[in-house]
Amino acid sequence: MVEIKEVKSLKDLKRFIYFPYKLYAGNKYWVPPLVLDEMNTLRQDKNPAFEYCEAKYWLAFKDGKVVGRIAGIINYRYIEKWGQKNARFGWIDFIDDPEVSKALLETVENWAREKGMTGIHGPLGFCDLDKEGMLVEGFDEMGTFTTIYNYPYYPVHLENNGYVKDVDWLEYELEVPQQLPEVIQRASQDALRRFNLKVLDAKRPKDFLPYVKGIFNLLNEAYKDLYAVVPLSDKQVELYTKQYFSFINPDYVKVVLNRYDEVVAFAIAFPSLTRAMRKANGRLFPFGFLHILKALKKNDIIDLCLVAVKPELQGKGVNAILMSEIHKNCVRNGIVKAECNPQLESNVKVRSQWRYFNSRQHKRRRCYIKYL
Repeated sequence: MVEIKEVKSLKDLKRFIYFPYKLYAGNKYWVPPLVLDEMNTLRQDKNPAFEYCEAKYWLAFKDGKVVGRIAGIINYRYIEKWGQKNARFGWIDFIDDPEVSKALLETVENWAREKGMTGIHGPLGFCDLDKEGMLVEGFDEMGTFTTIYNYPYYPVHLENNGYVKDVDWLEYELEVPQQLPEVIQRASQDALRRFNLKVLDAKRPKDFLPYVKGIFNLLNEAYKDLYAVVPLSDKQVELYTKQYFSFINPDYVKVVLNRYDEVVAFAIAFPSLTRAMRKANGRLFPFGFLHILKALKKNDIIDLCLVAVKPELQGKGVNAILMSEIHKNCVRNGIVKAECNPQLESNVKVRSQWRYFNSRQHKRRRCYIKYL
């Protein structure tokens, strides 16, 4: 018999956050999230997305033990922008028991119906910078700090409960060549000259601060037509700036400016935190932060997290500027491999650029949908 309980206290929320640490204990591909990040995302008093979202969380119990969890989210900006009354589910984890997954999904579906929703899709977060997409291929590949890992039985349970594919994202692993392909070098030089562009000469994280607003404005503009995306609010921009811009490595963050000193393109990559997070097991203290600092300073893998180019400059070689700049530092710093963040299957323009590298498409993740 499965019992579903709504998360109503801080103690419940901690059980909700820590459940996957037990479920994936000993799994060599799962990367633990930071408990602090999870807490700040899921708490209404910490996450500015609650200005336009509401959410509920549930735990599943069997024989007195936690055996599953799920979050239900309604993003009202999404409904307003896309005209679809879809709730979201996220933070879904469960043991391999059809009774448990069915109870969790039915609970979030009933809540969505009560709220007047006509569909539900996920896994999705509050916004596009949260983790999204259930892994459907690549279960024997190492996860990354910015993506979801799940057991192979998850998609089976979803499909058995009436969920179908809405969209897929693909992930690529690239070998970093000693010499960048000539076609990319040439495209980079041509774009700089033709459009009178320059690369921001940033030596320290604080050198980016005058351009943060332009970076996030461009992110909103360049990503506006991608699946389920809604613009970030000013408070979200402020939060992400405090969270991430203090420890970025200028070697792997590149900003392209036009003649008016406006941001027209940027790329944000990080030294891979995968191994560090596995050692830290989700905790900064007492020693977790040391593993993270070491990974940020000495690493042979980078994660390509975000790339954006002004729409009118897309497909005109500006991407090559970003690749060329980051590549120089990768070679100098001994980076041998890059993990690309998920890219929509339909985004052929972005995916086609990996043909110039020794690459492999090694993971696929899916957003499922069910109409209520």
